[in-house]
This record gives sequence, structure tokens and C-alpha cells, in this order.
Amino acid sequence: MLIAQATATDGQLLSEDTIRETIETGLRGRFTGARVLALIPDHTRTIPLPQLFPILVDALSDVTKLDFMVALGTHPGLSEESRCKLVGITLEERQTTYRHVGILNHEWDNPTALTEIGTISEDEMREMAGPAWHPSLSGDIAVQINRAILDYDHILIVGPSFPHEVVGISGGAKYMFPGIGGPDMINKFHWLGALITTMKIIGIKDTPVRDVIHTAATFVPTPITLLSLVVVGSGLAGMFIGDHIEAWGAAADLSRRHHIKWIEKPFQQVLSWCPPMYDELWTGGKAMYKLEPAVADGGELIIYAPHIDTVSVAHGQHIYALGYHVLPYFLNQWDKYKHHPTSAMAHSTHVKGIGTFEDGIERPRIQVTLASKISPEDCQTLNLGYRDPADIHPQEWADREDEGVLFVPKAGETLYRVRA
Repeated sequence: MLIAQATATDGQLLSEDTIRETIETGLRGRFTGARVLALIPDHTRTIPLPQLFPILVDALSDVTKLDFMVALGTHPGLSEESRCKLVGITLEERQTTYRHVGILNHEWDNPTALTEIGTISEDEMREMAGPAWHPSLSGDIAVQINRAILDYDHILIVGPSFPHEVVGISGGAKYMFPGIGGPDMINKFHWLGALITTMKIIGIKDTPVRDVIHTAATFVPTPITLLSLVVVGSGLAGMFIGDHIEAWGAAADLSRRHHIKWIEKPFQQVLSWCPPMYDELWTGGKAMYKLEPAVADGGELIIYAPHIDTVSVAHGQHIYALGYHVLPYFLNQWDKYKHHPTSAMAHSTHVKGIGTFEDGIERPRIQVTLASKISPEDCQTLNLGYRDPADIHPQEWADREDEGVLFVPKAGETLYRVRA
């Protein structure tokens, strides 16, 4: 059930007073004397954490222990300074005003930081996958999670929902899996999303991947409360506090209203400006995923990311070995590529988009071009097009929809879809 909620009227955002009152109503006095672990996103998700952090700490002032953990998934860990910046405090404030509050990183690749809490059987996975089932999903899934959850009496998830290329709509229990999960779960559910394809799953609320995440969440022994947010611009259009499935469901419905932009016809060329919050192509690929449906067959999508110089800190070696390819490229040569992590292969197919691979010839539906600090030679190795970002002047791309050209100045969170 929902404990507290607030939704702004159309065209408006929630006021500071409404945000505070909703958090007070939903959380104050609810965990008195308990040890609470709050899960929060990193800088690759838009959320007004500097505004929310002091309100949350105040509302939870009667707990015996309060720590925040950055649900990194497989993203690189953050320095202490970066973690402080994430929640809007200085290192000095961390040692004084907030010295009683921990701000921790998740460590997905550290086996000693994980504990196994259950297993999703191959039969269960096959049933949830439905028509997307492929032998590459074979085997039981070890459901691992950061063992720190065992040291707390309650988990509080604080995070936004947006259209998402793997799960459909992000948020909710996704902050546990993959947020603070282990590699087996991360690989399998990313690959399931890839088998369905981004074009079919993104922006959809109820998906097989969401079913897998909610199944994994049933093994979590610690009670869970969700503060689910719908972020618009720099503010909030909605807040929902309560049971993690119900609160996420309400936020997902509202996200679909705010974060899907319907267009009448696809464009021949799209300049998708990747904002600085995505500091490697692993996350910067969102500038492709949210715009893929808006590109006409045979068209071009340019990921304009003049600040990006890295494909992925954690997965770069695999992505350079794989390159970016359409899904059938891997499925039709499975024995050649099966030793690579399927999460890396999934990312590869998400960035390349849908297409075919027949008689040894790959035919992507659209051309994906990268305009970044990644060199032309590396782009060729990665099987992506290249443009020099210095030759692109974004203002020259604006207001050209009538020419079949779309410019998106902050790509990655709003999904563009063609109206049926």
C-alpha cells in the first residue's frame, strides 16, 4: 500500500513544502530505533538529492543507524568527495553535521561484499522470458546482493523512474537488482532485455525483465520501503512512498505521462546531445536508446558527446573485443562470443540498434555515429560511425524538423516514439 504520495498538477512541480510534508508523512516515526539503509542512484540519474538528503536525514532522525549506499550496479565507484557532492554536502559537513550518516559505494565485483540470498531456476526464467527465451539464458541464476543489507532492519529505496532500455521503466527494485546486486543476476537480466530488444521494451511498464527483478526481490530478507520519484527538469512532478511494487507502479504510470514524447513521423537524422552526467559511453548510450524509435529506416543518429573519452571503465575490454553489433550478429555466432559477459553484449546491441545478420552480412536498421573524444580508429574498431565533434555546431541543428532533422539538447531520459 501507499503510505504517502503527492502529484503536481500538469505543467507544475511539487513545492519544497509539499516535498517535505510528503516525506514527513511517509517516513517520520516509521522506523524508530531501527537501522536503516537508504539506496540512492549515482550521478547518471537526474534526481534532486541535494534537496532531498537533509530532509531525509531529518525525517529519519529517530533511527539508531542511517547509512546511504550508492546503487552503482556496474558503474565505477565514487570517491568520498564525489559521494558528498552527490548528496549536496561538503567534506567538512560530512565530518561534522552528517558524521553519524554513512555514504557508501556498492561493490558489484567484490565477492566478499556479496551474499547469495536465493536462486531463480532456469524453468522460472524460461516462463518469465516467454517468446524471448534463448538457450543463452540457460542455467539457474544466483541471486546475490550486497551483504550489508543483513546489518540493517529496513531498506529505504530513494530513486526516480524513467523509460529504460533493459527493464522498460526504471526505478523501484531495480535499485537492488542490479543496483546492489551481483554479476550473475546483472548479466542474465541485461541479456534478457537485449533478446527482447530495446525497441520492444523501452517505455513499457510490465515486462519480463521487471518480472525477473521482482522475483529476485522476494528473496531479500530485509523489509523494503520505496520513495519513488518522477523527476521533470530539476524538480519533482510526483512522489510515492510505500510498498516497493505499488509505489513503483504509481511512479511508472506518471513517468510514462511525462517522459514519452510522441512524434508524428520518424526523422532521417537525429543529433542527440549526451549531457555531461553520462561520463562514459556505457551510460552515454542512453542518448541512442531513447531516440532509436524516432529515426527512420536508413537514417542516422549522432551521439554528440564531446566530453566522453572512455567506452567503459568496467567493461571496456570486452566491448572493444566485441564491437557494437545487432543482436543476430551474436546469436548466429554464439560459440564465438559466448565467453564474453552477456551484459557487455547487451550494451553492444542496445547502442547499435536492431537489424539483421544474414549470409555473413550485418545490416543495422540505422546508422549510429559517435561524435566524441573517442578516436576515428577506435570508432572503426567498435563498428560505429565517427564525426569530429568540433565540426558540429548544435545551434545549426535546431528547428529543422520540417527538413527531417531532429535536435535533442539533453538526451537520455525522454523517450521519443512515433504515434501509431
